[in-house]
Amino acid sequence: MRIAVTGSQGQVARSLTERGAEMGANIVAIGRPILDLADPSTILPALRAAAPDVIVNAAAYTGVDAAETEEASAHQINAEGANAVAKAAAALSIPIIHLSTDYVFDGMLDTPYREEDVTRPLNAYGRSKLAGEEAVRNAACRHVILRSAWVYSPFGKNFLRTMLALAESRQTVSVVADQFGQPTSALDIADGILAICCRLRAQPEDNTLFGTFHMAAQGAASWADLAEAIFAEREQHGRSRVRVSRIASRDYKTAARRPANSRLDTAKLARAYGILLPPWRQSVSEVVERLLATG
Repeated sequence: MRIAVTGSQGQVARSLTERGAEMGANIVAIGRPILDLADPSTILPALRAAAPDVIVNAAAYTGVDAAETEEASAHQINAEGANAVAKAAAALSIPIIHLSTDYVFDGMLDTPYREEDVTRPLNAYGRSKLAGEEAVRNAACRHVILRSAWVYSPFGKNFLRTMLALAESRQTVSVVADQFGQPTSALDIADGILAICCRLRAQPEDNTLFGTFHMAAQGAASWADLAEAIFAEREQHGRSRVRVSRIASRDYKTAARRPANSRLDTAKLARAYGILLPPWRQSVSEVVERLLATG
């Protein structure tokens, strides 16, 4: 199986490259300048040359706070770029898996969000990702839109790696305790995507496999809960104890508003594909252990 992945340095792209190699899939990760979501003219030629069985649109503008002052750039990449990838997929008659986010919701529900719940982004990043979803749906292509949440991995910049870095120089770290979501490993997302690719290739005419799905870890946590789990795992490996000071969102000012409730209901994905990602604490432990062993 040959899978073209837009972007090569992002967390999911790097996780797909690693996990794909382990299962024998041919992952073709295509980054700039060969494929640049900010330059739609590059997209169809790059994907045609890759000749994949499935396209995974993993490239994105991910600077949540920066997008508040760079909304045009975020929209260019996350919406117009996604539109060009989806149109290329349709032109090539290749299914596309498009990655989206929990930030398309406003967080006002007190239950996990289902795929059909009303979208109402609170920030520019969320608006750009929602516009990308709509573009993919309108491109008349066979698509799978995957919304995930609070993504971390051994790669790149993410909350888990930031906490480990802070722990090297601090005894106490202040972390927001009134926002809740599902910390999700990009490695687990990659495993789920690869399983989806296998099904799409085996059952290309099964319409129940297409549409919008939520893919996130089992269980929920606040950012403070996640930080405490990271530090506890670190301590289990002989490192110094670090305390979490639990604070309110109002006490940690950011340019972009975040939803208080980012939890996603993943039952639809389980029904359609039989995919259930591992509990978040299990995957956090695995990633922390890996980073400490290699760091």
